Amino acid sequence: MNPRIESLEKMLGGPRDGALLRFSLGNEYLKAGDPARAGKCFRDAVDRDSQYSAAWKALGKALAEAGDAPGALAAYERGIAVAEAKGDIQAAKEMKVFARRLQKAPGT
Repeated sequence: MNPRIESLEKMLGGPRDGALLRFSLGNEYLKAGDPARAGKCFRDAVDRDSQYSAAWKALGKALAEAGDAPGALAAYERGIAVAEAKGDIQAAKEMKVFARRLQKAPGT
């Protein structure tokens, strides 16, 4: 197993467990080519902090890579709302682009 993933997983359930840890673990799973596990980590991150726009964006990406276009669109839509409410304009713009690409993709 990836040593970075192992190290992050050891912290789960501990005092440092939170949205950032779950986000970091999700990123490692994405790098490792496991979007389904990454998606679960990003979902855990937004469950812990629903205002974490970067986690919403990453959740959308993981779900899209896992083949869940409707779930990815829903994550992007929620993420756009969160980012705009926080004034995180760049994240909102990026998620709008990703959402449009998914909507234009065949079979969506």
